[in-house]
Amino acid sequence: MPKRSPTSLELPPQVSSHLRELGANLAIARKRRKESIKAWAGRIGVSEPTLARMEQGDPGVAFGTYATALWLMGRAQAIPELAAPQLDMGALENEVRAARARAVRAPVSLQARLKAGAEASLPAEPGHSGTAP
Repeated sequence: MPKRSPTSLELPPQVSSHLRELGANLAIARKRRKESIKAWAGRIGVSEPTLARMEQGDPGVAFGTYATALWLMGRAQAIPELAAPQLDMGALENEVRAARARAVRAPVSLQARLKAGAEASLPAEPGHSGTAP
């Protein structure tokens, strides 16, 4: 029996569910193509027990095995989309948070605004340029 990675035992439930669904979808694809487990495993380059584990969504099966099965289905082009930067919501949220933090300025007090407005509206003294002699 293959040695289990501690990571595969601690998967979030949602990840386990998605892997089982992926495995089931891959099994359906194989069956729709009328491929036997033996033939499909040979085309992927794995043993029959490994293919059976993959179709059950076993997280211990190498990602390359899943990728090869997707390639056989004509779906390998979807692999890069799994981690496409434009779809990375966590990174986008961090960037938005950082932009908001940079945009925050201390509010100007009412007194400072009134003083600035009063100074701007004062007429210049006649014959005075505003600079010291």
